[in-house]
Amino acid sequence: MSISDSLGKVGMTADGVTASVYLARRNLARNGLRSTLAILGIIIGVFAIATLGILGSVIQLTAADALGGLGDQIIVSPNADAGIERLTDRDVTTITRAAGNDATVIPVVTGGALVERGESRTFAALYAVERPGDLFVAGAGELPERHRRGAIVGSSVAAELDVDVGRTITIEGREYRVIAILAESDGFNLLQPDGAVLIPRTAFADESYTQVIVRAESGSEAGAAADAIRESVNAREERVSVLELSRIVERIDQFFGLLNAFLIAIGAVSLIVAGVSILNVMLMSVSERRGEIGVLRAVGIQREDVLRTILVEAGLLGFVGGVIGAVISGLVALGLYLAVPEVTLPVVVNLRTAGYLLFAVLFGVVISLASGLYPAWRAANERPVEALRLK
Repeated sequence: MSISDSLGKVGMTADGVTASVYLARRNLARNGLRSTLAILGIIIGVFAIATLGILGSVIQLTAADALGGLGDQIIVSPNADAGIERLTDRDVTTITRAAGNDATVIPVVTGGALVERGESRTFAALYAVERPGDLFVAGAGELPERHRRGAIVGSSVAAELDVDVGRTITIEGREYRVIAILAESDGFNLLQPDGAVLIPRTAFADESYTQVIVRAESGSEAGAAADAIRESVNAREERVSVLELSRIVERIDQFFGLLNAFLIAIGAVSLIVAGVSILNVMLMSVSERRGEIGVLRAVGIQREDVLRTILVEAGLLGFVGGVIGAVISGLVALGLYLAVPEVTLPVVVNLRTAGYLLFAVLFGVVISLASGLYPAWRAANERPVEALRLK
């Protein structure tokens, strides 16, 4: 297409941006292979940023799901450094009073023993929890409101011993009728129920408690309860150590946030490399069209029009490559959901994922525009006489 035809086309379109878009599309199409390679670089960069960002987000949210509601729980344990090995009923009463009426206080006795049924046997953790429903869910049978008799068996122990509700198991020479089997744990739990057996507190030789779990309504209330427990129980001596799980959850979340930023930074490097490719494309394009640009300037096209046209070319490269890269990244994220059972749909499809895709596209356009600034400035400031002399 000749320069006069181009000017005629421009004259038939609206002024300003529309004319610049038309010329930019024509110029990019005229150098199809070069433009395609530049777009490919943007696609790779945007895909890297979006995919690494989404991957980091998926890991972070999956970890948060696995930790569940641990942020609103605290663990009160005997202070071994002060020679305290177990917690008494009086300690539990003090902890309950300090935690407040809205908190759930769950004293636990722990141990371990060989569990047998016929010729089958396995080692299991032993727990005594007065109200099992505060911590566990039954997969078969029903959990008693207060555990006074019988055994509640974890899913892994039940599978190894091939035991069902109503059957009996033997623990340290005592027989227990299985009254319930716990549901398989699908997340992180302070007490690992799958490989455990719950028996009444009276079955333990030492009935004093090894730890107390306190569940509050929120993380802030858990923090307040932890402070109150320290002040009450440790008023005279450091009898207990209090672990606030919300702080651990916060540290884990901070770690994954840092990891996510690192991954995005790695993707940004590839996009900056793509920007250098666009700079090269724009420079070569401007150099090849010096004569044409000189003619346009000679017939009255202003510097702003030339500047806008070159920037629109760079912006189009970034936008097209960004959109394609984001679409591919979105498909990869959905593939991750389909391929990995642990990854749930809400972890993949959410506002954060959409934010990473949008950020990657915008970053790709910004890098493209930045790469086109110098070639655009060079073209806009080309003297018409010099350009026509080299035509």
